[in-house]
Amino acid sequence: MRTRPWFHFGLTLAVLAALVALVALVAGTQPARVQAQAPKTLKIQASWPAALTIYDNFTMWAKRVEQLTGGQLKIETLPAGAIVPAFEVLDATHKKVIDGAHTWAAYWTGKHKAAVLFTGGPGGTFGMDYIDYLGWMYEGGGLDLYQEFYREVLKLNVVPIPILPSGPQAFGWFKRPIKNLADFKGMKCRQTGMAAEVYTEMGMRIVNMPGGEIIPAAERGVIDCAEWIGGVEDLRLGFHNVWKYHYTPGMHENVTVGELLINGDVWQGLPPVTQEIIKAAAMETFIRWWARWQKQNADALAELQDKHKVQISRTPDDILIEFLRAWDRIAKREGEKNPFFKKVHDSQRQYASKVVPAKRFMFPPYEFAANYYWPPKK
Repeated sequence: MRTRPWFHFGLTLAVLAALVALVALVAGTQPARVQAQAPKTLKIQASWPAALTIYDNFTMWAKRVEQLTGGQLKIETLPAGAIVPAFEVLDATHKKVIDGAHTWAAYWTGKHKAAVLFTGGPGGTFGMDYIDYLGWMYEGGGLDLYQEFYREVLKLNVVPIPILPSGPQAFGWFKRPIKNLADFKGMKCRQTGMAAEVYTEMGMRIVNMPGGEIIPAAERGVIDCAEWIGGVEDLRLGFHNVWKYHYTPGMHENVTVGELLINGDVWQGLPPVTQEIIKAAAMETFIRWWARWQKQNADALAELQDKHKVQISRTPDDILIEFLRAWDRIAKREGEKNPFFKKVHDSQRQYASKVVPAKRFMFPPYEFAANYYWPPKK
């Protein structure tokens, strides 16, 4: 059964609040040095358009940085394509064409397959949820591996910081109902990244296309199904106008984390207290934005059902189990030929082997109280 780490969530908020307060206090104890410097502006570009709610994560962080620095550091937030194409922000940050990027590490799997593991990984990586992922990142050596990945493996001059928890994501939209794995096989579906490899392993025919092409392709019958994000983002894209069968959850991105990248030279040029403010603001944004986004998704699901008459159903368990099995096979093959992939994957396995079983024992199933107060509709 799936659980939710309410105790850890509350503890995280408390620690986070103390951290942000401490950073602000430290900043306030050094007025002479900070005030002597002219305000600085960083140009940072996202890999998504400003219309998406995930872009709000970007602007929330930027505003918080400006507040905590007393206006001494401003962030010019730029949408996809403002300076470079969406998938070129990593190289542009390395070359200092832009000062940084708000993006997603899984976009770089073409450079190295281990990139997907720093987004949280398919299947949540050994059953971990978002709080577990943060635990691995900050308490289990993940951040050191993350920095090593960019600095030593990819040889890029960037500093990565986790910031965007855009999940759990839905399984997808379908032109007809699916009841089991047999119904799923052979369908032609839009999917991207490592998840596309997993679904191919499961027997699905994959079509890769940008988000803006999904609805036209569905209308023409080019694809039978598609995955985007879920909830409010899917509502905005208009899936309900072409298909009425929506399934959730998925295992492909039940934990998926976007990143903030800063050029290494730019980072080193910032005062240490400013670096700490940037990191603290990113952690605060991670929690605050995620809480807001869950409410937005709840409202969107209600609108899809009540107004647009979408049939929203639970993804069949045999599909989710087969996804995990297929991913394990792919990860094993990749680890046999890719030492750094194996190094990161083993690190996640070791951390999860301690935390996941313990939380399963200590935390009540989310469904227990949820079903008592809000019985599922028949």
